[in-house]
Amino acid sequence: MDPRYLTLANNLVSHSVDLQPGEKAMIHAFDIPEQMTLALVRAVREKGGHPFVQLQSGRIERECVLGGTEEQFQSSLKWELERMKEMDAYIALRGSANVFETSDLPSTDVQRAMKILKPVLDWRVNETKWCVLRWPTPSMAQQAKMSTGKFEDFYFDACCMDYDRMMKAMTGLITRMTEADQVQITGPGTDLRFSMKGIQAIGCGGTHNIPDGEVFSCPVKDSVEGQVTYNADTIYQGTSFSGIKLTFEKGKIIEATASSNEEKLNEILDSDDGARYIGEFAIGFNPMIKEPMLDILFDEKIAGSFHFTPGQAYEEANNGNKSQVHWDMVCIQRPEWGGGEIHFDGELIRKDGLFVVDDLLPLNPDHLLATG
Repeated sequence: MDPRYLTLANNLVSHSVDLQPGEKAMIHAFDIPEQMTLALVRAVREKGGHPFVQLQSGRIERECVLGGTEEQFQSSLKWELERMKEMDAYIALRGSANVFETSDLPSTDVQRAMKILKPVLDWRVNETKWCVLRWPTPSMAQQAKMSTGKFEDFYFDACCMDYDRMMKAMTGLITRMTEADQVQITGPGTDLRFSMKGIQAIGCGGTHNIPDGEVFSCPVKDSVEGQVTYNADTIYQGTSFSGIKLTFEKGKIIEATASSNEEKLNEILDSDDGARYIGEFAIGFNPMIKEPMLDILFDEKIAGSFHFTPGQAYEEANNGNKSQVHWDMVCIQRPEWGGGEIHFDGELIRKDGLFVVDDLLPLNPDHLLATG
């Protein structure tokens, strides 16, 4: 077995979900090598836990959703929710031979499945210790424009970096975002203003996603004004989007344009009443991740980025917005991407992707990657 599998499995079980003796862990293996699933089962047992495994295939999942009836998904909801309620922890590794596997699914089928099965997701997110990560595949290497071997090395470097150091470094940003009221973000095509008053900020250092590296909060629901232009391409519900620009008034997206698939963009934002309001604002700073690769678990952690997310708010940083949509859209503010600034209550805290105040300097790449 590749020793990197064992390292990653131990990190996921010990650090990410902090499994304790006697706890039950669901291992959701989605198109990943059998050896990695075995490594996770063994890691759970070594911690004194009880492993449960769900194997899933992207092509089979697509076929089940295509034309799926309400009766079918209601039946799935009943047993999937009961199973999830039995779990203390959830670890999902998701591979994909084709990231566009669901691109031709009718929106009505996808939305029907997501809406009916949402209680399973809500229970998993709010009631279990969970971690979700991608698996390196040739498809992902193509997205990243790397050879398969180089991408695998990048993947394991990013997933197995020193997250304890990262957790310590982000304490200043957590404090600043929790205490901030007015936020202004500027850059090419972006002049965004909103309040975060009274909403908690949460640091992410390898406990829910791998790779990790962000602090997230949420704007007061009706406070968002202005516009934001996202310069990282994104995939949502199997469709690729470029050049998304959103315009806000009293918190609501009143105009949404894109250089590709604009009609589909607005169709998704019309899924329900909450899809045109923002459910998350986050600042990314993983020094190993620099370029977008059409995989949001990587792209939202890009060093020098932020994401501003239409849809469902997280319970830990909640502005009350509810939606079946949660779409992380990313803007990179490093100089080669056009630069940009973030201000909290009138104070500049990040310029062109680098933090500029003393208590946040440990989050810059040279600090996070320093040896010793």
